[in-house]
Amino acid sequence: MTRLPNLMVAPNGARLTKADHPALPMTLPEIVATARDCQAAGADGLHLHLRDADGGHLLDAGAYREAVQELTAQVPGMAIQITTEAVGIYEPPHQRQVALESGASMVSASVRELCRDPEDITRAFYEDCAAKGIAIQHILYDCADGELLCKILPSDLLRSPDLQLLFVLGRYAADQNSNPHDLDDFLDWLGAHGLAPDWAVCAFGQNETASLVYAAKQGGKCRVGFENSRVHADGHTARDNADRVCAVRDAIKHQ
Repeated sequence: MTRLPNLMVAPNGARLTKADHPALPMTLPEIVATARDCQAAGADGLHLHLRDADGGHLLDAGAYREAVQELTAQVPGMAIQITTEAVGIYEPPHQRQVALESGASMVSASVRELCRDPEDITRAFYEDCAAKGIAIQHILYDCADGELLCKILPSDLLRSPDLQLLFVLGRYAADQNSNPHDLDDFLDWLGAHGLAPDWAVCAFGQNETASLVYAAKQGGKCRVGFENSRVHADGHTARDNADRVCAVRDAIKHQ
């Protein structure tokens, strides 16, 4: 199974626009250019969100297939992970269909979103992805999500070293900025269950850099970019996504 990149960039997310930052990529050519710049800055993976003609969040298997092919051709060596984020628009059957039919080998999925459908359906989806060699990175917003994953995921997949997790620190809301030690509860949860997955962290707000440095010290991987923060540790606004990649790369290197 494909391993998680060490430093993945999430350049746009599902909700933000150029009103949030003029360098936020919206179109596929802009995403490709951003991916190229971020790879040169040290990112080895891209978390891919697509937009429709009006700039809205888009989950479409065909559009993903074309985008993944274009990115693979234009930015060789960069791992491409698609999102299945619902954003209040899409339901689990569509999310599952996109994951299975987009041609992507790496997919990000929230267990709490998928479990809006019955548990046996979600469990079968995870088994189908494993059979097709699709690496699902399970998004955990809190340890309750982790307990849900333990309940739903077949034991062989839960205990596999190929299990991929993303621990989310903080939230979009301004009053839920991340704290590096938000990670501690997740690490305690891993220890309590005897799990040793391939895991990464994303973190919202000005503490993104400090949170990712802390995660790296604990042996985790990192996801950085405008989806989660557009400012550096000192509060200054980043020039672009590559600027954030450089800042986090250097901070981890000099920790």
